[in-house]
Amino acid sequence: MTKTIWAILDNRRGSVGQAKGVIEALSNDFQIIEKNIEYTKLSGLPNWLRGRSLIGLTAESKKLISAPFPDMVLSISRRTAPIARYIKKMSPNTKLIQLMHPGSTGLSEFDLVIVPEHDKNKKQTSNIHYIVGCPHRITSQYLSEARIKWIDKFKDLPRPLTAVIVGGAIKKKPFTAENALALGKAIRELKQKIGGSILITTSRRTGQEAQNIIMKEIKDIPQYTYLWGDIKENPYSGFLACADNIVVTADSVSMCCEATGTGKPIYLFTGKDWLTPKHQRFAKSLIATKCAILLDDEKVAEFIPQNSLNAAKEVAELIEKL
Repeated sequence: MTKTIWAILDNRRGSVGQAKGVIEALSNDFQIIEKNIEYTKLSGLPNWLRGRSLIGLTAESKKLISAPFPDMVLSISRRTAPIARYIKKMSPNTKLIQLMHPGSTGLSEFDLVIVPEHDKNKKQTSNIHYIVGCPHRITSQYLSEARIKWIDKFKDLPRPLTAVIVGGAIKKKPFTAENALALGKAIRELKQKIGGSILITTSRRTGQEAQNIIMKEIKDIPQYTYLWGDIKENPYSGFLACADNIVVTADSVSMCCEATGTGKPIYLFTGKDWLTPKHQRFAKSLIATKCAILLDDEKVAEFIPQNSLNAAKEVAELIEKL
């Protein structure tokens, strides 16, 4: 019998990417209905205040969360947890699956909570399942389709192609000019060793000053750019598919896991006085499992990955067991 799953999706690209990876890994025994919600300012209230309610959703989004309710709900972040709990209140038989720890409020109401290993300092409960990294959408089919679409865009660039995926500020830790300079120099030194071109993209969190510093350092290297604010189609999937190796900043678990999902050499930039303890633990786990190597490691040019990460299939199997 087909089971219905509502996926509660918001405006956070990383969380949505994780959910999409799990959705695509599920068998055909599930009917997936995506509920794309939008928030009001009240979504910033702590979850103990929002409770089991739709507080923090726009009027249009509230209309999406109405009967008949599904067999299961896939909630993707702390901000979507109250919505899942509201559905459980209205439909007690609905099972709740949560990606990332929802906080202590209402934790026991979730049937399955997927938590990254680097967050393991939180209190263990029977409904928590730990994974390395996070789910993502990068499969052989995804890469094959992206390569067909984008390869001609990069055909005139000398190989090897190095994708450079740049994040930036995290929480109260800015992406400083010092770290931007260190990243730019490390990219330049890598390309001096291995030659070829770069495919670089930055994000909103990079900041204009840091972006300018990086681009100045690598200005003489053949490149294809997609910088924050550019008005053209996002080539991110093409970068992952067509690159021979990938430089990625360690501030984003999602970006790093997507990169490792390609099976290509991954070079991590960790910077100075920037990453949180959680991010530092994650970066160390990637290196320990030989999924990646530090960008400034003297043996970076020789690195061959021994593992790749994709927890989506693991999570899908757990959902199917429910």
